Amino acid sequence: MDFLQLTQLRHSVRHYATRPVEPEKIDYILECARLAPSAVNKQPWRFILVRSEEARAKVQRCYPREWFAEAPLYIIICAVETEAWVRPCDSKNHADIDAAIATEHICLAAADRGLGSCWVCNFDKSMLQELFQIPSGAHPVAIVPIGYPAETERPEPRRKPMEQLCCEDRFPVNTDETK
Repeated sequence: MDFLQLTQLRHSVRHYATRPVEPEKIDYILECARLAPSAVNKQPWRFILVRSEEARAKVQRCYPREWFAEAPLYIIICAVETEAWVRPCDSKNHADIDAAIATEHICLAAADRGLGSCWVCNFDKSMLQELFQIPSGAHPVAIVPIGYPAETERPEPRRKPMEQLCCEDRFPVNTDETK
């Protein structure tokens, strides 16, 4: 499978089978995340692997959705602001950007192994931080549920046409939205 095929295969899965994920697949996913690029190679991320029933219940309290509870495991991706590169000209901390890159590596690696995933950012951040003892100077960026998709049908992706997204030598203008 080439990279374009992998990106076409990856989608947000919101129904999971009860089948557990094999440890070697989890190891593969985490290794792919560990190898993700980061600004100045600072690697300002931490991953919390959540598999036990007790820990899964804690995550589900932070994002109480029926479909979310179906996933057999979660990875909480955290950004460590104090370890990230900060752009000198405007003091922009890149921890969230780097954590987002690692998160997408997790999602693509899961798809590569026949697993489904979904970025979840709409959770109770304070509760998650407290329940998983995430220290100050770090914060959760995303929760990624991972498991075998319960559905074989994949929704048709809704993507903007390339001409709305890319333009040579100028910023692309979406003519539909600027009228």
